[in-house]
Amino acid sequence: MQPSIDASAFFAWLESGIAWLFNELFTATNIVYTAMQIPAVVATGFAAWWVHDFVHPLVLQRIERSSANAFSQMMLSKLASLVLPLLWLLGLALAMGLAAKFGWPYNVVRIAINLLAAWIVIWLASIAVRNPLWSRAIMVSAYAIAALNILHLLTPTMDVLDSLSVTFGDLRVSVLTVLRGMLSLAVLLWIAMLISGILERRIQRLPNFTPSVQVLIGKLFKATVITIAIVVSLAGVGIDLTAIAVFSGAVGVGIGFGLQKVVSNLISGIIVLMDRSIKPGDVIQIGDTYGWVSSLGARYVAIETRDGTEFLIPNEDVVTKQVTNWTHRNDLVRLKAKVPVSFKADVPKALELMTAAAAESPRVLCEPQPTALMLGFGDYAIHLELRFWIKDAQNGVRNVTSEVLLETLKLFHQHGVEIPLPQRDVYVHGAAVDQPPAFRVAAPT
Repeated sequence: MQPSIDASAFFAWLESGIAWLFNELFTATNIVYTAMQIPAVVATGFAAWWVHDFVHPLVLQRIERSSANAFSQMMLSKLASLVLPLLWLLGLALAMGLAAKFGWPYNVVRIAINLLAAWIVIWLASIAVRNPLWSRAIMVSAYAIAALNILHLLTPTMDVLDSLSVTFGDLRVSVLTVLRGMLSLAVLLWIAMLISGILERRIQRLPNFTPSVQVLIGKLFKATVITIAIVVSLAGVGIDLTAIAVFSGAVGVGIGFGLQKVVSNLISGIIVLMDRSIKPGDVIQIGDTYGWVSSLGARYVAIETRDGTEFLIPNEDVVTKQVTNWTHRNDLVRLKAKVPVSFKADVPKALELMTAAAAESPRVLCEPQPTALMLGFGDYAIHLELRFWIKDAQNGVRNVTSEVLLETLKLFHQHGVEIPLPQRDVYVHGAAVDQPPAFRVAAPT
């Protein structure tokens, strides 16, 4: 690595600034010419305002009659407000062209053109860039470039920045190269994200694609356009991509170990999208997390529970762990509720009451019909099971099970069906005759 600084470029920059001050401002002739150019700037402004009053309503009517959607019409309406500054900019450009043709000075007109162009760039940035930090950075950059251009220091400044460089073998990287690369990368990434967002919205409106396929195509296209933007920006500033490929191959091995989990989640996310095991809107359960899939990301699956909490489950867990998808193929879900009854109970009557209790719930389907079965004999009770179907698992499964069990308990009390408590007999061996008899301890439920 060999850093280099060209001091002559810096001194040339200072000489250009000083020369501009003495040649453009600190002379009596230029002061008079400046006073003569100000009315021309004002006159072109009034002319642009007069033309704007006729052109702007026509542009708005044209936008309203267009077949664009509401968002496009809103953006076009905002852009229509640039008619006045663009007309003024056109008038100033014509005035500067006439002055140059006849040999008149036009330094004030040129200053007005630079300031007006900077204002247009800043206004466009305020619409396109929502981030206040980036919008402020664009504003400062636009005014700085305009000021340097006014002072005839833009080219000398670029020469100074280009003189501050570092050499890596045959690759020379200067401050100007880095700034150009950052600017082109930012612009290309913004364009890439804009195009990918438009494509994703169009794909979501296609009825032939499932939600999983829509997400997969959108993410693949976004990754592709971002990669193209990075490659084009690097090639645009003159960086040899083959050298980067060799360097990145060595660094990539080390980074790969550090990003092993990230890459694993990324690949797992692609697998989930390709096999279409889950999709946005599905009701799933992973471990103790139950809810519906709100979004599929490159690193995680977002699951929103019924209490409003959103869990971010890594894609690797979705692939490697057991996942219960309640709505994978259809909306029908069968639930089970176990109920114990006493050995003295009328079992057929209990089965009938359990079926009737399920029918009382509005969420339980009549077809397939609820069924009650006897599973077997236990230590202290006869085990029964109620099976019923629902089609709205996204509204919860535990709440409807609780509702059915409460109705079952109510009917059992009304018809005298006893639900036994588990109990155990404890005998004390070798006790005296006059001691109290054996006592009974209820087992915990």
